[in-house]
Amino acid sequence: MPTPTKGARLGGSPAHEKLILSNLATSLFEHGAITTTAAKAKRLQPLAEQMITKAKRGDLNSRRQVMKRIKDKSVVHVLFTEIGERYADRPGGYTRITKLGPRKGDNAPMVKIELVEALADSPKAKKTAAKKAPAKKAAAAEEPKTEDKVEDEPKVEDVATEDVATEDVQDEKVQDVVAEDAKTEDK
Repeated sequence: MPTPTKGARLGGSPAHEKLILSNLATSLFEHGAITTTAAKAKRLQPLAEQMITKAKRGDLNSRRQVMKRIKDKSVVHVLFTEIGERYADRPGGYTRITKLGPRKGDNAPMVKIELVEALADSPKAKKTAAKKAPAKKAAAAEEPKTEDKVEDEPKVEDVATEDVATEDVQDEKVQDVVAEDAKTEDK
């Protein structure tokens, strides 16, 4: 059993603290970084790291355990499909806390907690980069072929009918304005 934290709980009661941490974790996974107080960030960091580790596993039991804390299904989906895969080769340390300074109103120490970027030189990242490179070359090779085709220019008759239609609309607007002015002058 983990050692309980010392001192007062966030929010007063255990249930409120649990809700606060759940909402903070949801916001962190949804936005990638959040600004909060230092005490909340220090309590959130282990919870977020555990959830990312469960997302790396990707099995049904892990998803159900995460769903106990994070109620938003779309955030859980992002956690398991994107964030878990991003940190597949990283052994831990998925979050970073950066001090920002005191809050203006009550001088509480503020921090920014964010997800660190995945290792760029991981084997999985190299494989995806290698797959994308040939696709880009193929797309570049196909582009000059599409430029050779000449688009059909609009016919003179089509342009003339568009001009006539816009003139009719303008004439109707002018007539409406004149009619409204006449009504206001009569009153």
